[in-house]
Amino acid sequence: MKEKQNKSIFLKCLGDTPQLRVFDFLIDNHMFDFPMTEIARQSNVSYNSIKTFFPQLITAGILIKTRKIGKSEYFKFNLAHPFSKSLIQLDWGLVKRKNLNKENKICA
Repeated sequence: MKEKQNKSIFLKCLGDTPQLRVFDFLIDNHMFDFPMTEIARQSNVSYNSIKTFFPQLITAGILIKTRKIGKSEYFKFNLAHPFSKSLIQLDWGLVKRKNLNKENKICA
């Protein structure tokens, strides 16, 4: 897949893996639900890669199924899950810290 031009501070600090790209996309769009194909496309992860770890996220309760339209099932970041809450807090903490740091040399 094509590499993202402007990596978020989240990806710069934690690494650029398929799972983290998916989390980064879901954190930024936590108010909306998406089909798995759209999550793959928007997070720049191959559909086959997403299929390997997506069921684990659903089983763990990090993602919840919100609806089904035709053959597509839509999923959303579960904001009630402690892991999801922690990721969002971490993301906001990194953003705030970057904004406070005048040199913007946080992580990498």
